[in-house]
Amino acid sequence: RCENLVEVYFQLQQQVMAASTELGPELLPRLLERFNEVLSSLVKSSFLVEKQPPQVLKTQTKFQASVRFLLGPRLLKAAPKPYVVRADMVTEKQARELELSNYSNTLSESTGEILHNTVALETNPTSGNCCANFKNVLLKKIKRCERKGSESVTEEKCAVLFSTNITLTPSNMSIHLQVLSLPIVVIVHGNQDNNAKATVLWDNAFSDIDRVPFVVAERVPWDKMCDTLNLKFMAEVQTTKGLLKEHYFFLAQKIFNDHSASPEDFQSRHVSWAQFNKEILPGRGFTFWQWFDGVLDLTKRCLKSYWSDRLIMGFISKQYVCKLLSMQPDGTFLLRFSDSEIGGVTIAYVTRGKDGSSQVENIQPFSAKDLSIRSLGDRIRDLGQLRNLYPNIPKDQAFGSHYNKEQTGKD
Repeated sequence: RCENLVEVYFQLQQQVMAASTELGPELLPRLLERFNEVLSSLVKSSFLVEKQPPQVLKTQTKFQASVRFLLGPRLLKAAPKPYVVRADMVTEKQARELELSNYSNTLSESTGEILHNTVALETNPTSGNCCANFKNVLLKKIKRCERKGSESVTEEKCAVLFSTNITLTPSNMSIHLQVLSLPIVVIVHGNQDNNAKATVLWDNAFSDIDRVPFVVAERVPWDKMCDTLNLKFMAEVQTTKGLLKEHYFFLAQKIFNDHSASPEDFQSRHVSWAQFNKEILPGRGFTFWQWFDGVLDLTKRCLKSYWSDRLIMGFISKQYVCKLLSMQPDGTFLLRFSDSEIGGVTIAYVTRGKDGSSQVENIQPFSAKDLSIRSLGDRIRDLGQLRNLYPNIPKDQAFGSHYNKEQTGKD
Protein backbone atom coordinates (compact mmCIF):
# COMPACT_ATOMS: atom_id res chain seq x y z
CA ARG A 1 0.00 0.00 0.00
CA CYS A 2 2.84 2.41 0.86
CA GLU A 3 4.46 1.80 -2.53
CA ASN A 4 1.14 2.42 -4.30
CA LEU A 5 0.73 5.72 -2.46
CA VAL A 6 4.25 6.77 -3.45
CA GLU A 7 3.51 5.97 -7.09
CA VAL A 8 0.35 8.08 -6.90
CA TYR A 9 2.41 10.87 -5.32
CA PHE A 10 5.01 10.86 -8.11
CA GLN A 11 2.31 10.78 -10.80
CA LEU A 12 0.58 13.80 -9.23
CA GLN A 13 3.90 15.61 -8.92
CA GLN A 14 4.60 15.04 -12.62
CA GLN A 15 1.14 16.32 -13.53
CA VAL A 16 1.72 19.46 -11.44
CA MET A 17 5.11 20.07 -13.07
CA ALA A 18 3.54 19.58 -16.52
CA ALA A 19 0.95 22.23 -15.66
CA SER A 20 3.49 24.59 -14.06
CA THR A 21 2.93 27.33 -16.64
CA GLU A 22 -0.83 27.37 -16.04
CA LEU A 23 -0.45 27.24 -12.24
CA GLY A 24 1.70 30.35 -12.15
CA PRO A 25 4.68 31.45 -10.02
CA GLU A 26 2.68 31.82 -6.79
CA LEU A 27 0.66 28.58 -6.70
CA LEU A 28 3.37 26.22 -7.99
CA PRO A 29 5.87 26.66 -5.09
CA ARG A 30 3.05 26.22 -2.54
CA LEU A 31 1.89 23.03 -4.23
CA LEU A 32 5.42 21.62 -4.43
CA GLU A 33 6.02 22.44 -0.75
CA ARG A 34 2.80 20.66 0.15
CA PHE A 35 3.87 17.66 -1.96
CA ASN A 36 7.15 17.52 -0.05
CA GLU A 37 5.31 17.60 3.27
CA VAL A 38 3.06 14.71 2.17
CA LEU A 39 6.02 12.67 0.92
CA SER A 40 7.99 13.30 4.12
CA SER A 41 5.03 12.22 6.26
CA LEU A 42 4.50 9.08 4.18
CA VAL A 43 8.18 8.14 4.28
CA LYS A 44 8.45 8.68 8.06
CA SER A 45 5.37 6.53 8.73
CA SER A 46 6.83 3.64 6.73
CA PHE A 47 9.81 3.27 9.12
CA LEU A 48 8.82 0.78 11.82
CA VAL A 49 10.11 -1.74 14.35
CA GLU A 50 9.81 -5.25 12.92
CA LYS A 51 11.34 -7.19 15.82
CA GLN A 52 10.95 -5.57 19.21
CA PRO A 53 13.79 -5.63 21.77
CA PRO A 54 12.98 -7.64 24.95
CA GLN A 55 10.64 -5.58 27.12
CA VAL A 56 12.51 -6.66 30.22
CA LEU A 57 16.12 -5.94 29.37
CA LYS A 58 19.07 -6.82 31.61
CA THR A 59 22.24 -4.81 31.39
CA GLN A 60 25.33 -6.65 30.15
CA THR A 61 23.06 -9.03 28.22
CA LYS A 62 23.00 -9.27 24.42
CA PHE A 63 19.71 -8.85 22.59
CA GLN A 64 18.34 -8.62 19.04
CA ALA A 65 16.00 -6.23 17.26
CA SER A 66 15.23 -5.11 13.71
CA VAL A 67 13.64 -2.17 11.95
CA ARG A 68 12.11 -2.15 8.49
CA PHE A 69 11.74 0.65 5.98
CA LEU A 70 8.71 -0.26 3.89
CA LEU A 71 9.53 2.23 1.15
CA GLY A 72 13.24 1.42 1.12
CA PRO A 73 13.19 -0.87 -1.94
CA ARG A 74 11.43 1.88 -3.93
CA LEU A 75 13.21 4.99 -2.66
CA LEU A 76 16.75 3.86 -1.86
CA LYS A 77 17.57 1.95 -5.06
CA ALA A 78 19.81 4.73 -6.31
CA ALA A 79 21.58 5.34 -2.96
CA PRO A 80 25.38 5.23 -3.49
CA LYS A 81 25.89 3.30 -0.22
CA PRO A 82 23.65 1.86 2.54
CA TYR A 83 22.36 4.23 5.18
CA VAL A 84 23.12 3.43 8.83
CA VAL A 85 20.45 3.02 11.54
CA ARG A 86 21.41 3.90 15.11
CA ALA A 87 19.86 2.55 18.33
CA ASP A 88 19.75 4.71 21.49
CA MET A 89 18.08 4.37 24.88
CA VAL A 90 15.58 7.12 25.73
CA THR A 91 13.76 7.91 28.96
CA GLU A 92 10.00 8.25 29.29
CA LYS A 93 10.48 12.04 29.38
CA GLN A 94 12.52 12.00 26.15
CA ALA A 95 10.00 9.69 24.46
CA ARG A 96 7.25 12.13 25.44
CA GLU A 97 9.15 15.09 23.98
CA LEU A 98 9.72 13.21 20.72
CA GLU A 99 6.02 12.33 20.52
CA LEU A 100 4.96 15.92 21.18
CA SER A 101 7.26 17.15 18.40
CA ASN A 102 5.75 14.53 16.07
CA TYR A 103 9.24 12.98 15.87
CA SER A 104 10.64 16.09 14.15
CA ASN A 105 13.13 16.73 16.99
CA THR A 106 16.33 14.71 17.22
CA LEU A 107 17.64 13.01 20.36
CA SER A 108 20.01 15.24 22.34
CA GLU A 109 21.47 12.59 24.67
CA SER A 110 21.20 8.79 25.03
CA THR A 111 20.15 7.65 28.49
CA GLY A 112 22.27 4.49 28.39
CA GLU A 113 25.33 3.12 26.70
CA ILE A 114 24.60 0.57 23.95
CA LEU A 115 27.36 -1.40 22.26
CA HIS A 116 27.12 -2.43 18.57
CA ASN A 117 24.29 0.06 18.13
CA THR A 118 24.77 0.96 14.44
CA VAL A 119 23.63 -1.30 11.58
CA ALA A 120 23.33 -0.81 7.81
CA LEU A 121 19.86 -0.43 6.30
CA GLU A 122 19.94 -2.91 3.43
CA THR A 123 17.50 -4.54 1.02
CA ASN A 124 17.49 -8.34 1.19
CA PRO A 125 17.73 -9.70 -2.39
CA THR A 126 15.64 -12.78 -1.48
CA SER A 127 12.74 -11.21 0.43
CA GLY A 128 12.99 -7.75 -1.10
CA ASN A 129 12.60 -6.19 2.36
CA CYS A 130 14.67 -3.19 3.42
CA CYS A 131 15.77 -3.83 7.03
CA ALA A 132 18.42 -3.08 9.62
CA ASN A 133 19.01 -6.18 11.75
CA PHE A 134 20.59 -5.64 15.15
CA LYS A 135 21.97 -9.09 16.01
CA ASN A 136 24.59 -8.45 18.67
CA VAL A 137 23.42 -5.44 20.69
CA LEU A 138 24.38 -5.04 24.35
CA LEU A 139 23.11 -2.49 26.86
CA LYS A 140 26.25 -1.79 28.86
CA LYS A 141 24.73 0.57 31.42
CA ILE A 142 21.64 2.68 32.07
CA LYS A 143 21.30 6.17 33.50
CA ARG A 144 18.39 6.17 35.96
CA CYS A 145 15.92 9.06 36.20
CA GLU A 146 14.47 10.78 39.23
CA ARG A 147 11.51 8.70 40.34
CA LYS A 148 8.16 9.86 41.64
CA GLY A 149 7.23 9.09 45.26
CA SER A 150 7.41 5.37 46.03
CA GLU A 151 8.15 4.38 42.42
CA SER A 152 10.80 1.66 42.16
CA VAL A 153 13.40 1.14 39.40
CA THR A 154 11.27 -1.71 38.03
CA GLU A 155 8.42 0.76 37.40
CA GLU A 156 10.66 3.04 35.33
CA LYS A 157 9.94 2.70 31.61
CA CYS A 158 12.25 3.63 28.75
CA ALA A 159 12.54 2.64 25.08
CA VAL A 160 14.98 2.11 22.25
CA LEU A 161 14.93 4.85 19.61
CA PHE A 162 15.98 3.75 16.13
CA SER A 163 17.00 6.59 13.81
CA THR A 164 18.68 7.35 10.48
CA ASN A 165 18.98 10.18 7.95
CA ILE A 166 18.21 9.49 4.28
CA THR A 167 18.36 11.61 1.15
CA LEU A 168 15.80 11.09 -1.61
CA THR A 169 16.85 11.41 -5.21
CA PRO A 170 16.46 13.24 -7.52
CA SER A 171 14.88 15.92 -5.31
CA ASN A 172 17.79 15.76 -2.83
CA MET A 173 15.28 15.95 0.03
CA SER A 174 16.81 15.00 3.41
CA ILE A 175 14.51 13.17 5.83
CA HIS A 176 15.22 12.13 9.43
CA LEU A 177 13.59 8.77 10.23
CA GLN A 178 13.04 7.62 13.80
CA VAL A 179 10.81 5.14 15.55
CA LEU A 180 10.39 4.04 19.17
CA SER A 181 10.28 0.49 20.45
CA LEU A 182 7.64 -0.69 22.89
CA PRO A 183 8.29 0.38 26.50
CA ILE A 184 11.21 -1.40 28.17
CA VAL A 185 12.08 -1.93 31.83
CA VAL A 186 15.82 -2.19 32.40
CA ILE A 187 17.07 -4.42 35.21
CA VAL A 188 20.57 -5.04 36.53
CA HIS A 189 19.86 -8.24 38.49
CA GLY A 190 17.71 -11.32 37.92
CA ASN A 191 15.80 -10.77 41.19
CA GLN A 192 14.21 -7.67 39.58
CA ASP A 193 12.75 -9.70 36.73
CA ASN A 194 9.44 -10.51 38.43
CA ASN A 195 8.55 -6.90 39.22
CA ALA A 196 9.74 -5.69 35.81
CA LYS A 197 7.42 -8.22 34.12
CA ALA A 198 4.52 -6.80 36.15
CA THR A 199 5.20 -3.28 34.84
CA VAL A 200 5.40 -4.53 31.25
CA LEU A 201 2.25 -6.65 31.57
CA TRP A 202 0.24 -3.76 33.02
CA ASP A 203 1.47 -1.40 30.28
CA ASN A 204 0.83 -3.83 27.41
CA ALA A 205 -2.62 -4.79 28.66
CA PHE A 206 -4.06 -1.47 29.78
CA SER A 207 -2.46 1.32 27.74
CA ASP A 208 -4.36 3.15 24.99
CA ILE A 209 -3.08 2.91 21.41
CA ASP A 210 -2.88 6.70 21.05
CA ARG A 211 -1.27 7.94 24.23
CA VAL A 212 1.45 10.17 25.60
CA PRO A 213 4.44 7.86 26.23
CA PHE A 214 4.15 5.86 28.45
CA VAL A 215 1.03 6.89 30.34
CA VAL A 216 -1.23 4.07 31.53
CA ALA A 217 -4.26 3.91 33.85
CA GLU A 218 -3.68 3.43 37.57
CA ARG A 219 -6.95 1.52 37.99
CA VAL A 220 -8.66 -0.91 35.59
CA PRO A 221 -11.95 -2.89 35.62
CA TRP A 222 -11.65 -6.28 37.30
CA ASP A 223 -13.09 -8.10 34.26
CA LYS A 224 -10.27 -6.66 32.10
CA MET A 225 -7.77 -7.89 34.66
CA CYS A 226 -9.36 -11.36 34.50
CA ASP A 227 -8.94 -11.41 30.70
CA THR A 228 -5.30 -10.33 31.06
CA LEU A 229 -4.45 -12.97 33.68
CA ASN A 230 -6.14 -15.66 31.59
CA LEU A 231 -4.30 -14.72 28.38
CA LYS A 232 -1.01 -14.49 30.26
CA PHE A 233 -1.57 -17.87 31.91
CA MET A 234 -2.39 -19.66 28.65
CA ALA A 235 0.49 -18.00 26.78
CA GLU A 236 3.10 -18.75 29.45
CA VAL A 237 1.98 -22.32 30.18
CA GLN A 238 1.24 -22.92 26.47
CA THR A 239 -2.12 -24.52 27.15
CA THR A 240 -5.58 -24.17 25.64
CA LYS A 241 -7.19 -24.68 29.06
CA GLY A 242 -7.70 -21.23 30.56
CA LEU A 243 -8.98 -19.97 33.90
CA LEU A 244 -12.57 -20.67 34.94
CA LYS A 245 -15.18 -18.51 36.69
CA GLU A 246 -14.45 -20.12 40.05
CA HIS A 247 -10.76 -19.33 39.58
CA TYR A 248 -11.55 -15.65 38.98
CA PHE A 249 -13.66 -15.60 42.16
CA PHE A 250 -10.76 -16.92 44.22
CA LEU A 251 -8.32 -14.45 42.60
CA ALA A 252 -10.72 -11.55 43.30
CA GLN A 253 -10.99 -12.55 46.96
CA LYS A 254 -7.20 -12.62 47.12
CA ILE A 255 -6.40 -9.32 45.38
CA PHE A 256 -9.21 -7.36 47.08
CA ASN A 257 -8.79 -9.14 50.45
CA ASP A 258 -12.57 -9.57 50.59
CA HIS A 259 -14.16 -12.92 51.43
CA SER A 260 -17.71 -11.62 51.93
CA ALA A 261 -18.47 -10.35 48.40
CA SER A 262 -20.23 -12.44 45.76
CA PRO A 263 -18.75 -13.08 42.27
CA GLU A 264 -21.23 -10.53 40.89
CA ASP A 265 -20.01 -7.89 43.36
CA PHE A 266 -16.48 -8.13 42.03
CA GLN A 267 -17.59 -7.55 38.42
CA SER A 268 -18.24 -3.86 39.07
CA ARG A 269 -14.96 -3.24 40.89
CA HIS A 270 -11.69 -1.72 39.70
CA VAL A 271 -8.27 -3.04 40.65
CA SER A 272 -5.31 -0.71 41.13
CA TRP A 273 -1.66 -1.04 40.17
CA ALA A 274 -0.86 -0.92 43.91
CA GLN A 275 -3.15 -3.91 44.61
CA PHE A 276 -1.58 -5.74 41.67
CA ASN A 277 2.09 -5.37 42.54
CA LYS A 278 2.89 -2.88 45.31
CA GLU A 279 0.84 -3.84 48.34
CA ILE A 280 1.94 -6.93 50.26
CA LEU A 281 -0.87 -9.49 50.66
CA PRO A 282 -2.19 -9.70 54.24
CA GLY A 283 -0.09 -12.05 56.37
CA ARG A 284 2.33 -12.73 53.49
CA GLY A 285 5.67 -11.40 52.33
CA PHE A 286 4.77 -10.91 48.66
CA THR A 287 2.38 -9.10 46.32
CA PHE A 288 -0.48 -10.57 44.29
CA TRP A 289 1.55 -10.56 41.08
CA GLN A 290 4.62 -12.13 42.71
CA TRP A 291 2.39 -14.95 43.93
CA PHE A 292 0.58 -15.35 40.58
CA ASP A 293 3.85 -15.30 38.62
CA GLY A 294 5.18 -18.04 40.91
CA VAL A 295 2.15 -20.16 39.98
CA LEU A 296 2.79 -19.44 36.29
CA ASP A 297 6.41 -20.52 36.55
CA LEU A 298 5.62 -23.71 38.47
CA THR A 299 2.81 -24.71 36.08
CA LYS A 300 4.92 -23.97 32.99
CA ARG A 301 7.89 -25.98 34.27
CA CYS A 302 6.26 -28.93 36.03
CA LEU A 303 2.46 -29.04 35.78
CA LYS A 304 1.49 -28.22 32.20
CA SER A 305 0.10 -31.68 31.34
CA TYR A 306 -1.73 -32.00 34.69
CA TRP A 307 -3.34 -28.56 34.24
CA SER A 308 -4.28 -29.29 30.62
CA ASP A 309 -5.94 -32.53 31.75
CA ARG A 310 -7.90 -30.51 34.37
CA LEU A 311 -6.42 -32.54 37.23
CA ILE A 312 -5.48 -29.43 39.20
CA MET A 313 -8.17 -27.26 40.75
CA GLY A 314 -5.38 -24.81 41.56
CA PHE A 315 -6.96 -21.48 42.36
CA ILE A 316 -9.05 -22.35 45.41
CA SER A 317 -8.90 -21.29 49.05
CA LYS A 318 -8.02 -23.63 51.90
CA GLN A 319 -11.41 -22.85 53.51
CA TYR A 320 -13.34 -23.83 50.38
CA VAL A 321 -11.27 -27.00 50.05
CA CYS A 322 -12.41 -28.00 53.56
CA LYS A 323 -16.01 -27.38 52.58
CA LEU A 324 -15.68 -29.55 49.45
CA LEU A 325 -13.79 -32.45 51.03
CA SER A 326 -15.35 -32.69 54.49
CA MET A 327 -18.40 -34.57 53.14
CA GLN A 328 -16.39 -36.88 50.85
CA PRO A 329 -15.23 -40.47 51.46
CA ASP A 330 -11.92 -41.15 53.19
CA GLY A 331 -8.91 -40.50 50.88
CA THR A 332 -10.63 -38.05 48.52
CA PHE A 333 -8.11 -35.38 47.50
CA LEU A 334 -7.56 -32.40 45.22
CA LEU A 335 -4.66 -30.18 44.20
CA ARG A 336 -4.43 -26.44 44.83
CA PHE A 337 -1.75 -23.79 44.55
CA SER A 338 -0.17 -22.84 47.86
CA ASP A 339 -1.36 -19.63 49.50
CA SER A 340 1.58 -19.30 51.85
CA GLU A 341 4.46 -20.00 49.45
CA ILE A 342 5.38 -18.64 46.03
CA GLY A 343 5.41 -21.37 43.36
CA GLY A 344 4.04 -24.31 45.36
CA VAL A 345 1.34 -26.90 44.76
CA THR A 346 -0.20 -28.76 47.66
CA ILE A 347 -2.43 -31.81 48.02
CA ALA A 348 -5.45 -31.57 50.32
CA TYR A 349 -7.15 -34.83 51.36
CA VAL A 350 -9.81 -35.96 53.81
CA THR A 351 -9.39 -38.61 56.50
CA ARG A 352 -12.23 -40.14 58.52
CA GLY A 353 -12.07 -41.39 62.06
CA LYS A 354 -13.80 -44.51 63.37
CA ASP A 355 -16.60 -42.30 64.67
CA GLY A 356 -17.17 -40.95 61.16
CA SER A 357 -15.70 -37.52 61.86
CA SER A 358 -13.69 -35.96 59.02
CA GLN A 359 -10.47 -33.99 58.99
CA VAL A 360 -8.90 -32.27 55.99
CA GLU A 361 -5.10 -32.46 55.83
CA ASN A 362 -2.79 -30.39 53.61
CA ILE A 363 0.54 -31.85 52.54
CA GLN A 364 3.48 -29.44 52.60
CA PRO A 365 3.63 -27.69 49.20
CA PHE A 366 5.86 -29.11 46.47
CA SER A 367 8.11 -26.62 44.67
CA ALA A 368 9.48 -26.86 41.13
CA LYS A 369 12.71 -28.21 42.64
CA ASP A 370 10.79 -30.96 44.48
CA LEU A 371 8.90 -31.93 41.33
CA SER A 372 12.10 -32.06 39.28
CA ILE A 373 13.36 -34.73 41.69
CA ARG A 374 10.13 -36.76 41.63
CA SER A 375 7.13 -35.90 39.49
CA LEU A 376 3.72 -34.97 40.87
CA GLY A 377 2.12 -38.12 39.39
CA ASP A 378 4.67 -40.40 41.07
CA ARG A 379 4.31 -38.59 44.40
CA ILE A 380 0.53 -39.10 44.24
CA ARG A 381 1.09 -42.79 43.48
CA ASP A 382 3.49 -43.01 46.47
CA LEU A 383 0.98 -41.62 48.96
CA GLY A 384 -1.26 -44.48 50.02
CA GLN A 385 -3.70 -42.23 51.87
CA LEU A 386 -4.76 -40.70 48.53
CA ARG A 387 -7.50 -42.73 46.83
CA ASN A 388 -9.90 -40.70 44.68
CA LEU A 389 -9.43 -37.35 42.94
CA TYR A 390 -12.35 -35.06 43.83
CA PRO A 391 -15.20 -35.67 43.25
CA ASN A 392 -14.83 -39.43 42.72
CA ILE A 393 -12.16 -40.49 40.20
CA PRO A 394 -9.81 -43.32 41.26
CA LYS A 395 -6.32 -41.84 41.37
CA ASP A 396 -4.81 -44.46 39.04
CA GLN A 397 -7.46 -43.64 36.47
CA ALA A 398 -6.88 -39.88 36.81
CA PHE A 399 -3.08 -39.88 37.05
CA GLY A 400 -2.08 -43.23 35.52
CA SER A 401 -0.88 -41.66 32.26
CA HIS A 402 1.40 -39.39 34.31
CA TYR A 403 3.14 -42.19 36.23
CA ASN A 404 6.73 -42.98 35.25
CA LYS A 405 7.75 -46.60 34.86
CA GLU A 406 9.77 -47.59 37.94
CA GLN A 407 13.10 -49.36 37.68
CA THR A 408 12.94 -53.08 38.50
CA GLY A 409 13.87 -53.77 42.12
CA LYS A 410 13.64 -50.11 43.16
CA ASP A 411 12.30 -49.66 46.67
